[in-house]
Amino acid sequence: MQICNMFKKLKQRWGVNSLGLFLIISTFALGGTACSRIGKLLIGFWSDQHNVLWWIIYIVLITILWPICVIIISIPLGQFSFFKNYLSRVFKKLSGQASKKKTKTHKIAIFASGRGTNANNIISYFSNINNIEVSLLVTNNKQSGVIDVGRNDQIPCIIINHNDLNHPESLIKTLEKNNITTIVLAGFLKKIPEKITQKFAGNIINIHPALLPKYGGKGMYGDHVHKAVLVNGEQKSGITIHLVDDIYDNGEVIFQSSFDISSDETLESLSKKIAEQEHTHFPKVIHQFLEKQMLR
Repeated sequence: MQICNMFKKLKQRWGVNSLGLFLIISTFALGGTACSRIGKLLIGFWSDQHNVLWWIIYIVLITILWPICVIIISIPLGQFSFFKNYLSRVFKKLSGQASKKKTKTHKIAIFASGRGTNANNIISYFSNINNIEVSLLVTNNKQSGVIDVGRNDQIPCIIINHNDLNHPESLIKTLEKNNITTIVLAGFLKKIPEKITQKFAGNIINIHPALLPKYGGKGMYGDHVHKAVLVNGEQKSGITIHLVDDIYDNGEVIFQSSFDISSDETLESLSKKIAEQEHTHFPKVIHQFLEKQMLR
């Protein structure tokens, strides 16, 4: 039972399924075995006497060989991206860079339902910010790209269902356990439960692909918004970043960016322009918002 719980925690921590966990553990095991054997083979050419100096040289050698072996083995097993990020974090810890994380005061949970491009962009942006970090990913879609994002960046990702939103007590406990201070909705298609909006009042940020208050409300997301904007012949569109309350797209607006809609605008071109606006502004606005929070 304890082993099962351990595997379950590892899957959650690394954001992988059972097969992914098996491949990661296999890479660790094969990498360790390979570096051990290669190390003994190489040092065997120098001496077959296992004295203190032999052991010191052997330990240094396998320390150098291990990441090389793991990276090589991870390629055919399809785990190169995971181990590249994993080893990067290990080296940062060894060099003392990880100590910066101790100064981080804001921990973000990103909720996403789609491909995870905004989530990936936000994670990348805050990776170099000392006092803010993305600590948790939440999705309601088992096929969401944000699961792979979490796996690659070694950020825990949890998958929730309809019942979890109707009875969010367990989700709230998970957020608290991870010391989450701010929730960012990056293409999350479900309504946030009232218990969560109350618990994190003033600390939930959403991005909407239109200039609110127009084209907001239930069902207005993604291409549904873009189609409505084009059908109604709007002259402008853009993005709105706002705080979340108990009503769809109703909270305080903290940022808007707009652009002119061309006469030959298509659904595809409008969607692309909106995505560019989101990637340009969303992380910066979140950063500015949290910096103001720190000054309070």
